[in-house]
Amino acid sequence: MEQLLGLGAQQQQQQHHQPHRSQSPRTPTRPHLQHIPSNRFRDHHHAQPHAAAAALKILRITPPFFLILLAAVYLLASFTILSAPAASSLRATENPNRLVLPMAAPSRPRSPEIFELDNGRMRARISNVGATVTSLLVPDKNGVLGDVVLGFDSLDPYLNGTSPYFGCIVGRVANRIKDAMFTLNGVQYSLGINNPPNTLHGGFKGFDKVIWEVTEYNEGKTPSVTLKYYSKDGEEGYPGDVSVTARYSLLSSTSLKLEMEAVPLNKATPISLAQHTYWNLAGHNSGDVLRHLIQIQASHITPADQTSIPTGEFMPVSGTPFDFLTESEIGGRIGQVPAGYDHNYVLDSPGEVKSGLRHVAKVTEPSSLRVLNIWADAPGVQFYTGNFLDGVVGKGGVVYGKHAGLCLETQGFPNAVNQPNFPSVVVHPGEKYTHTMLFEFSTK
Repeated sequence: MEQLLGLGAQQQQQQHHQPHRSQSPRTPTRPHLQHIPSNRFRDHHHAQPHAAAAALKILRITPPFFLILLAAVYLLASFTILSAPAASSLRATENPNRLVLPMAAPSRPRSPEIFELDNGRMRARISNVGATVTSLLVPDKNGVLGDVVLGFDSLDPYLNGTSPYFGCIVGRVANRIKDAMFTLNGVQYSLGINNPPNTLHGGFKGFDKVIWEVTEYNEGKTPSVTLKYYSKDGEEGYPGDVSVTARYSLLSSTSLKLEMEAVPLNKATPISLAQHTYWNLAGHNSGDVLRHLIQIQASHITPADQTSIPTGEFMPVSGTPFDFLTESEIGGRIGQVPAGYDHNYVLDSPGEVKSGLRHVAKVTEPSSLRVLNIWADAPGVQFYTGNFLDGVVGKGGVVYGKHAGLCLETQGFPNAVNQPNFPSVVVHPGEKYTHTMLFEFSTK
């Protein structure tokens, strides 16, 4: 759905701006801490005469042994008091309002890996690079397995930014944020401008380009892999530390389930994750997807400006080339949409619900008769037809051209952090962001 990063993006964009980071707020100057001298020094020259005379009398009548003991105790006490730091200076540089988190033990550097899930009916390959689906084999009408996702044989393109978001999880905020900035709780944050003049899918190094930690890998009857990522405060300009978890599992049928969670630890922050697989149900190496049939359970879209930022309006799809309430061929009206489909659909139509997930879309491929139904609990879905794919060399040396795959990215609305009339994507400490998707395959 997006203009390509790396080599593709440089061809699409005439300018490439460096990210503008917001300056870290200056630490407030603390009041100067004055240390008051001990009374034993301050009052030495102001003792009353009768007090001195009384002390002299005590000295005259006290046996020498006790005088020596008294002197030793006095010297020991003086040394202890003088050597101890003043209590008021112990935490002079600490900010009492700062939430101090326990430091995690240093971990070994993670290496890029691929984990295979196989339930006997379908087979998935998941990488810890970007929590990416690199391959998904599902049966066609004859039971023949075919790889229905675009991708690469090597993990290098996923790591170095030349992948156009094939199969990955994007974040901290999916899609675009206008002018790469937003204001939250009175503080303005500046993000990386990786899709001028906006930020796209989390910035220059979003969740798609980092190596996640694999915390669980099951190869049993219901195979699964669980991945975690810790996003630090200030990463790509976003506020606060966030702990993110993604779990892929193959169910007993031909279904792939993805469960995503994110927990902000110390600051409110926008969070909106999306799964960004490019689908071609005829097979990743079969050409374009224009003959695929699609149905989207949405009666409105959020129209966008020339930089793909929603205007804030809600436009009915009825009578427009965006109407997919009934199953229609993707290529039937794509010529009426400048550059192709790359729009956020508002999931507002009543439809079937399964396990708390709303039916989002149905895709049918007429030659293999593979059918994909997508279920999710997000408010929107970005329908993208691979408009900016232009000679990307993928798996097996296959060249992916324009419209070689389609994306259905369930998500919060684009630029929601700057649009008060959109569902909020801001999550506060003590809250948990959740987002679940179910990819259900069958044949006609």
